[in-house]
Formats: sequence, structure tokens, C-alpha cells
Amino acid sequence: MIFFVNQILLMAETILKQKVPVRDVVRLIWYSLPGIIAQSAPFATLVGFLMCFGRLVSDNEILILRASGLRYGIIMVPVIVLGLVISVLSFFVNDYLLPVGTLKFNHLRREIIRTNPAVELESNSIKRTNESTLVIGNADKEHVSDLVIFDTDGDGSQRIIVAGDSNVNKELPSGILMQLNMSDASVLLFDKKSREDFDSLAAKQIQLNIFSSAFVDDNRVLPREMTSYDLYKKIEEMKKNPNTKAKVLNNYNLEYNKKFSIPFASLFFAILALPLALIFGKRDGQTIGLIIGLIISVLYWAMTILGQIFGIRIGFDGFWAMWLPNIIIGAAGIILYFLLVRK
Repeated sequence: MIFFVNQILLMAETILKQKVPVRDVVRLIWYSLPGIIAQSAPFATLVGFLMCFGRLVSDNEILILRASGLRYGIIMVPVIVLGLVISVLSFFVNDYLLPVGTLKFNHLRREIIRTNPAVELESNSIKRTNESTLVIGNADKEHVSDLVIFDTDGDGSQRIIVAGDSNVNKELPSGILMQLNMSDASVLLFDKKSREDFDSLAAKQIQLNIFSSAFVDDNRVLPREMTSYDLYKKIEEMKKNPNTKAKVLNNYNLEYNKKFSIPFASLFFAILALPLALIFGKRDGQTIGLIIGLIISVLYWAMTILGQIFGIRIGFDGFWAMWLPNIIIGAAGIILYFLLVRK
């Protein structure tokens, strides 16, 4: 529910404000579900196991099982099996349904923008596209005031476009996603070779065409939109190409490892759940399990995000960036388990 509310309902609220048909909003939510399921499954596994074992500990059920002659290893068997089953199902969602959902989501989003360009124009916001950055003032349906655009021209030189008032044209020529009629506009063109040189022009009216590639790249399949098999083949092709940049290759390697590390985190969390519940679940086990589960989930998610940031920005190895959080969780679970057995 946390992932669902954070990623979907806020987006749906913004889209509904622009009078997008409810049917299209429901479809967007539906296409986004595989990503939510793939991301939340490991955390749901941890919280669920901790609450379950916490209840068993607080009700002395684990004590009864131990008094009956069952070792901790026997109690761990169904936990490991269930964690593995959840990991496999989550991997299927992440590896097959997520790319399909992402492709359909991008296609539908592109169609919504084409029929209702105002969806992308939110008041007092900054909108980053593949090609430029838009700083938007007040947006009222098809009218926008105080619009600033930072982008590059065909020669790679930077430019800034400022307009007091702009109107979104609904009657679009073929191939154009959005067309802005900008009044009282000013343009600054900076020479990419010399920052001190620039050109300035002013016009009462400027017409700016925005193509679909600004929001969705139609000519390139992103790693998120590939299955693990297709991504593996792509990485092997990139390794054979001497012109492939190491940073780009590492980004693809990071996404490839992410397709495995996130789903199979459920197995590592399952290993950690029993010893944690036995340590902290003696009193009010379900509540303690919920609290500890949420804390560990936040810490794990933070490690995963940091791993991605380090991998993308500074080239930290994609394998370690995505698997290190799992290794830490698994090692902590194994250490706590053996400490528990020694007692």
C-alpha cells in the first residue's frame, strides 16, 4: 500500500485534474502494478515473516516446538521454501510483466499527452524531459504564464527561452506531440565553444514544437523494458564493441543485476526473519515485528538507492551496487542464526 499510494495515486490525481478519461487512468495504474509488486515483494516478505514469528514467539509456540524436539533448522525449512517461492514469482513479475507493463505504460502516456498536452504542464513545477528542462509558472488548462525552457539546439549549443504567456495548440501537425505558441518571447543562445559569447533575440510570437522523443524515446529500448535474457545479449554485444563507454556498460550491468537482486531479496529477508523475531518478539511480537520490519525495509531501500546512484554517477560496479544490500542482510541473518543455535 505504501508503494501503491506513493507511486500511483499521486500520479493519478495529477492526471485526473486535467480531465483525462478515468479509463485511461485505470489502465496507467494497471500497467504500473508489475513494478510495484516487484519492488514491494521483498519488504512484504520480511514484514509478514516477522509478524508471524513474533506472534509465535510471544505465544510461546516456538518454545513448545523446541520442547518437542524440533531444531531451529527444521523450523527454518518452510521459511526458506516460502521465501524461495516468493522470490521466483517476484522474478517472473520483474523479468516479464515489468517490461511489458513499462512499454504499454509509455505508449499510453504518449497517447494521453498527444490528445491532452496540458497533462504535462503543472503549475509552479519543473518538468524535465529527454531533451530539455521546463520551468512552469501558472498553468490553467491550455494557457501557461512565465515559462522558461533550458535546452540545446541542433549544433549542441545551449539556449534559454523565456516567454510571458504561452498557449498550447490542440490542432497539431503530424509527428508533433505538443506545440506552444509563446508571446513576448526572448531567446539566449550560448556558444558551446566559448561561454562568453552569446546571441540574443526577441520576438512577439514564437512557435515551439515538442516531439514525442522529448518524453519517450521511441527509437531506443531502455534496459528496464528488456527481459534479463535480452539484457544479457545486449551486454555481450556491448562488450564486443570497442566504442562502448565503460559507464554505459556498467549502467546496463547494474540493471541486469537489479532484475535478480530485488526479487531474490525475499529469500535473504526470510533467512533474517526467524532470528530477529526470536530476539525481539518476546513481548507483543506482531507489533514489534511490524516496526522492525519497516525499519529494516527503509534501510535496505536506502542502500539499494545509494547503490544505484553510485553505480550510475561514479561507475561503482553494477554487481556489487545491487547485491551488496542482499549480502549484508543474508550475512546478518546467518550470524544471528548461529548465535541463536549456540545458546
